[in-house]
Amino acid sequence: MNIRSKILQYINGDDHDPLFLSGDSKIMLQNIPKNSIDCVITSPPYWAKRQYSNGGIGLEATSEEYIENLLRIIKEIYAVLKPTGSFWLNLGDSYHNKELLGIPWKVAFAMMNEQGWILRNSIIWNKHKGGMNATKDRFANIHENLFFFVKQKKGYFFDDGAIRYNARKAKISNGAVVSATGVSGVRYKRQIELSTDLSDIEKKNAFKELDKVLQRIEKGEISDFRMIIRHQQRATHSDSEKLSGRAKQLKDKGFYFLFYNPNGTMPGDVWDIVPEDTQNRKKHYAVFPEDLCKTPILSTCPQDGVVLDPFCGTGTSMKVASTYKRKSIGIDLADDYIELAKERL
Repeated sequence: MNIRSKILQYINGDDHDPLFLSGDSKIMLQNIPKNSIDCVITSPPYWAKRQYSNGGIGLEATSEEYIENLLRIIKEIYAVLKPTGSFWLNLGDSYHNKELLGIPWKVAFAMMNEQGWILRNSIIWNKHKGGMNATKDRFANIHENLFFFVKQKKGYFFDDGAIRYNARKAKISNGAVVSATGVSGVRYKRQIELSTDLSDIEKKNAFKELDKVLQRIEKGEISDFRMIIRHQQRATHSDSEKLSGRAKQLKDKGFYFLFYNPNGTMPGDVWDIVPEDTQNRKKHYAVFPEDLCKTPILSTCPQDGVVLDPFCGTGTSMKVASTYKRKSIGIDLADDYIELAKERL
């Protein structure tokens, strides 16, 4: 069975054990059917950082050459990713002649401008601790970028319910409805009553709408809210009515509401993840923490989907995908890394 047939059989089959492919990523990606992968998460070798087994990308003479080679591979990733799929790219920066080169953002801008990718987030991976910093004329580097790309602006798969946390419920206290964070509506009613900026009609409408919101809290339809009243609270938007519908609401009605999801809070774009070495660094020295893969896979790969890592190293992406019952394909140039990955699994 040739490689393409093997990949197609795996994608269409029921086996959740990872499929590992040994070889050059650019060539191997051309064997994967177009629009067949749900989620790509990878951390390519950074430029001029380490000598990896079997060489490969990252050893170019210049950073420009490195970026060009990486973009060629990313173009192939675009082809195999479903229109509903997502691409998570973890990329660290490099210094040359004491100058920080900005490689992650150069790659990101080229992806958007030249290949049509849509950047949804730039996640900051705060590593808390990093390597020892021997320099005395700059600050220590303890963060890396994790870019979240999609192919289309709407309709891509995203399961926010799988990653929300700390869902809290409303309650009844002393006969009053209290939101998840203690908002009862009493303070808002007092502010409406005493407002000199709201007309009598606006006050009447504000009381009416606030009572409806408190009823929704009591029924469990929402768990928390905030009310923004003209010249009472700090607005959460631009003052321009052309730029913000909320600014128009505040002008026309005198108030608006912010509602919080009853299923909990979405993670922010700064992730505090210590680069734990659960692999004991046998031969591979670039530790890709499992926690960095968990949220992307849970949120952007459906249960019956396929995860791909074209620079899988010792298989962290595959291990996390397997933990959450997703199929996965890992590609690496080094046979010894793939053997280590299989041992981990």
